[in-house]
Amino acid sequence: MTRTAGRTRDAGAPQSSPVRERILAAADEHFYAEGIRAVSADRLIAAAGVSKVTFYRHFPSKDDLVLAYLEGRAAVERQALEQFRAGAGDACETLLAIAQGIAGISCSPGFRGCPFINAAAEFADPAHPARRAIATHRAWFASFLKDLLGEMGIQDRATVADQLIILRDGGMVTGYLGPDPAALTDTLVKAGRAVINDARAATA
Repeated sequence: MTRTAGRTRDAGAPQSSPVRERILAAADEHFYAEGIRAVSADRLIAAAGVSKVTFYRHFPSKDDLVLAYLEGRAAVERQALEQFRAGAGDACETLLAIAQGIAGISCSPGFRGCPFINAAAEFADPAHPARRAIATHRAWFASFLKDLLGEMGIQDRATVADQLIILRDGGMVTGYLGPDPAALTDTLVKAGRAVINDARAATA
């Protein structure tokens, strides 16, 4: 794996370049703010300041650009989660940092919901490359949580991870609708502790 411009890239992935990154930056901004299907290739060509020939040289189809957008968002989120983990003292502190991070970003100006859930709503076919990319990222997040839960001695890690992901998804929707970060953090922490305590009680 190699890392470039804040994204993690496979060795066989397309080579990065300033032009490609400029197109991706335009897509990231407009896809997230307005919706993927609402933004045409022509709008992104104008926003990135490139020719059609250049645009399609880097992204032969809009689906290619959508996939790159989602992979970029996933790389940023994974990096943030790994940083939470590296900066925390243990698994409990990591989960607390994640709750604080979810509340902070969900209540921030310009937040328009989870980019992966938003994208999934636009692509009904589960076999679409966008949906597969979303599923891959969510599976990675579930695995990340299961690792933390394993450190905490939780036995039914898959079930508890699923429950924590539901809290994450709900927290992002709730934050978008208006609560302040402190209130949302408190709710997420209390709900998360209840889920974990219930799992511990079930195996006691």
